[in-house]
Amino acid sequence: MTRLSLHRLTPLAAALALAAALALAAALPAAHAAPASAGTDPELARELKQMREQLQKMQSAYEQRIAALEGRLAQAETQAGQAEKVAASATAQASEARQTAAQLQQASLRPPGQASSFNPEVSLILQGQMARLKDINERSITGFWGPGGHDHGGQSADKRGFSLDHTELVFSANIDPRFRGVARLAIIDGEVEVEEASVQTLGLDHGLVVKGGRFLSDIGYSNVQHPHEWDFADASLMQKVLWGGHGYRQDGLQVRWVAPTDLFFQLGAEAGRGDAFPGTDRNKNGSGSGALFANLGGDVGSSHSWRTGLSYLNTRASNRQSHFEDAAGLGEVLGQFTGRSRTWIADFVWKWAPEGNPKVRNFKFQSELFRRTEDGGLSCADGVTAACANSDSSAYRSRQSGGYAQAVYQFMPQWRVGYRYDWLSSGQISVDPGAYANFDAGNAAFSAYRPKKHSLMVDWSSSEYARLRLQFARDQSMQGVTDNQVILQYIMSLGTHGAHKF
Repeated sequence: MTRLSLHRLTPLAAALALAAALALAAALPAAHAAPASAGTDPELARELKQMREQLQKMQSAYEQRIAALEGRLAQAETQAGQAEKVAASATAQASEARQTAAQLQQASLRPPGQASSFNPEVSLILQGQMARLKDINERSITGFWGPGGHDHGGQSADKRGFSLDHTELVFSANIDPRFRGVARLAIIDGEVEVEEASVQTLGLDHGLVVKGGRFLSDIGYSNVQHPHEWDFADASLMQKVLWGGHGYRQDGLQVRWVAPTDLFFQLGAEAGRGDAFPGTDRNKNGSGSGALFANLGGDVGSSHSWRTGLSYLNTRASNRQSHFEDAAGLGEVLGQFTGRSRTWIADFVWKWAPEGNPKVRNFKFQSELFRRTEDGGLSCADGVTAACANSDSSAYRSRQSGGYAQAVYQFMPQWRVGYRYDWLSSGQISVDPGAYANFDAGNAAFSAYRPKKHSLMVDWSSSEYARLRLQFARDQSMQGVTDNQVILQYIMSLGTHGAHKF
């Protein structure tokens, strides 16, 4: 009888053989019992016994193999679970690494100094000049009141020789997704002034932006520009007579709305303390000044863009001071104005850059016109001069206007040339001649003079952070005086600096 070898069978065949053997083994006792009782052949009994022994061995062997397989399966499942955990951890680490790499890549592509929630934009503006000017004891603009009171340099900060302009330290960043903050400090001669400290909203619906704190008003075009943003070394005559040269500043609230139109259309309103010239600090509840402005702009083709605007400022003054020379030779007379001051400004800007790329060549034309009316009373604070001997008060009324036009052309990378023409009209000034006939020798403060000034500049920028400028000017803002000026100026920016407005 041929014996069955289990080692030569495949696992499937062995399993089938095992199942058949088990079934046979179950049937053998009954089959064996019947023949035994009938006197079965001893040879058959021996073969059946051998088959039972082989089946038992097969069963034992397969039970051991099944147990081993189950152990290996349990170990494999355990290892697979651990592998899944390791894979999940590796996936998380890889994802985190990819995010970190993306952040590092964005940081490497980010313009220098771009702010983040933990790293605000910080910049330091260094500005100074060397000026060749005529030696004039007290500079003023004939026919216009200066904002400086007894500060004889209030109308103009011009200095002869070498001088340091304001050093500006600026901090700005998004506070969170809803607010952005800006602080600007001006440092000069040991004094620190807070020029701006404001917070504005981000992401309001319907094109609304709300700003609060201290900020430069959006009236006109050039008022929001800081000195290092000017295209010329000094402020226009218009800026000097309107605000003192450094812009009209509000401590208050501003609301702007941009319309959802193809053309840029913006409306805005401001309410402030009103303490800056031409107003004064009246220490009152509520608003001391109000401003309205509207702007419209757009593109013409791919190379031209424009913007125009109209603004209005209404404020009041109480004992606003200005000084005059007394014709009797008894010294200065301090005049004080109390009343209402209203200013209208119209502005226009046109820009050109080939296909919208200003890197190589670009051109900019800019102009502003203003009209100011003031109504109130004029008093004399010094009652010891001949000018105040007869009367110390008078009705005062003025209607004054002026403006400027300028053009700046970048004819090659880094080099620009520019020309500006300033003109003013002292207009109509009504004051009691009996009370103030002796004010100022020749009545220069009330003269019907028309100041003007021509300025020509050329500048070179080694980068967007460094500029050198040479300017020539013929200044005829003082009656009877022609001042041919030469100014060499430097402007340097350390750290980051935000983009300038249009």
